[in-house]
Amino acid sequence: MYVTSGHDTEIRQTIEALVDVVNALADVAADPQGTDPVDVRALLHEHHFSRAEGASAAAIERVAERVGSMVDRLTALPDSLPEPTVAWINARLSDIHITPSLTDHDDADLHIHWTPASATFDDQVVADFLMAVAQEVCDHGTSRFGICAATDCEHLFYDATRNGSRRFCADPRCASRTHTADHRRRQRED
Repeated sequence: MYVTSGHDTEIRQTIEALVDVVNALADVAADPQGTDPVDVRALLHEHHFSRAEGASAAAIERVAERVGSMVDRLTALPDSLPEPTVAWINARLSDIHITPSLTDHDDADLHIHWTPASATFDDQVVADFLMAVAQEVCDHGTSRFGICAATDCEHLFYDATRNGSRRFCADPRCASRTHTADHRRRQRED
């Protein structure tokens, strides 16, 4: 059995939320006419950001803008060297007032809040995202970040598997299409 700490689970869940927001924002940027706007509030709520439901529309828009400004850098993580990644994270963190505290609100396990209770929602979310990426970079570098191996997908993914074997994003169609195409190719070769 592969056991992780609650802290490791929180980091994984936060990075998975970030990856979902990044991929949704990247899809809209790639095809602004053909893609529905990103419902950042719903994505954050789905990933258990408890303040998302009550956050103002302006705060949600600021989250989208701030994460949107990081999309190119985050999708480049799989090919990044540690030093420029560390410098980028440090520069982004310097823009946020961080005062860590422990909390267990809303029936959640004990966890760290990186910003004070008075922080804006977007500061809280961006700090959570950056601190999760920072912890991941400290623990594993950028090796657990990848770009989907499907030929028609460029989504970022986070590989939380024990052996680092993940190749596809969260969309199950990517793996299915690739495996089907590989199977058909092998059959034609026989």
